[in-house]
Amino acid sequence: MADFKLVVSDPKSGKAYNIDVAGAKTNKFIGRPIGSEVEGDAAGLPGYKLVITGGSDKDGVPMRGDLPGQVRRRVLVSGGEGYHPVSDGMRRRKLLRGNEISGDLVQVNARVAEYGEKSLDELVPKKEKDAKKEAAAPARAPAKK
Repeated sequence: MADFKLVVSDPKSGKAYNIDVAGAKTNKFIGRPIGSEVEGDAAGLPGYKLVITGGSDKDGVPMRGDLPGQVRRRVLVSGGEGYHPVSDGMRRRKLLRGNEISGDLVQVNARVAEYGEKSLDELVPKKEKDAKKEAAAPARAPAKK
């Protein structure tokens, strides 16, 4: 069974929430292309609707919306997802993944299309690891001149 992290972006607040999706819940996402809507129940967000915006696999290869299928391909691109040229007219052959979600993905990105009754802060638990890092981070001493 494929397990991945779902990064949900909230356009109202500008925050992103990291949710682990595992087991049978991943079947709601697999086979869906970029731009399709998914019920938030699959990610533990009842009442929400999410729009898939992209993702990447274990090697960091990004998905591209205009490339059909689930597999990786080496494509000659001049801009867009996966390549940002330095000057006009530059093209490069890049390894990109198709626009359908597969079991090989490690991260799937989505944004909120419709909101539920509860806020995302209430539904997504804050990780203890993040709180410990903030508390344990030592105060930086000013730089010596």
